[in-house]
Amino acid sequence: MKKIDLFERAIAEQAGSLKDWGINGTAFWAYRKSIDAGNDLIDFSEVIWDDDIDAIVQTFTDSGITEFTISSTFSGLIATLAAFDKHGFKMAGITEVNANYTDWLTGERAKVPAIRMARA
Repeated sequence: MKKIDLFERAIAEQAGSLKDWGINGTAFWAYRKSIDAGNDLIDFSEVIWDDDIDAIVQTFTDSGITEFTISSTFSGLIATLAAFDKHGFKMAGITEVNANYTDWLTGERAKVPAIRMARA
């Protein structure tokens, strides 16, 4: 997965406040959880608030990230997809990602469906 330098510096320096570093919390935790899960792309497995979209898009633009996934099934997802679309991130199909939990039957990360988003 493509690294985000600002996030990596904040982790290395054990940042006390993400806001003090100018880091959007939703993007940061999606990044961290995606690394932990072993995903190739940043996956948003939890809600994305409307107020976060501009900051997420800016972070991805600054970091050269052109695609990500959304596996969350939160209500309001359609409006979120439309907001990303306005910023040039289009739905680019369905894929599977590693979940943030282990399938108790297999002992491995569960696989869940996700919407792949790519900058057009």
